[in-house]
Amino acid sequence: MSFLRIKLILKDSQYTNLKANNRFIRYLLVGFVNTVFGYSLFALLIYLHIHYSLASLLATIAGVLFNFKTIGKMVFKNSDNTLIKKFFGVYTYTYLLNIGCLKLFSLYHFNMYAAGLILLILITPVSFLLNRNFVFKKV
Repeated sequence: MSFLRIKLILKDSQYTNLKANNRFIRYLLVGFVNTVFGYSLFALLIYLHIHYSLASLLATIAGVLFNFKTIGKMVFKNSDNTLIKKFFGVYTYTYLLNIGCLKLFSLYHFNMYAAGLILLILITPVSFLLNRNFVFKKV
């Protein structure tokens, strides 16, 4: 294998890594807008003494409806509306994961506002990977 071919392979690999990194950055930026909305709704509902499971459900549903189009189009360059069921499945899974973790926090009388923020940080990469590998994966 020639030096030039090895160099080209490395450049392709670096380009692929850069492209994947840019996709995750776009995911974070689009997700930030949705997160501000979703967390604000969650916090408002907690403030109104709505049980955390219902507050999280309502915030998640609102987020899914907004997020499907923006993530599909702006992050994964895919506008296929037939993927909504898979997308909803990812959010169902992350919702259940979130509720389970919130329950653990509540058992230790942890502040629900802080718990919601901590879980955003932990669940975001899980959501990205599921969307990339399950919903918007290229065949």
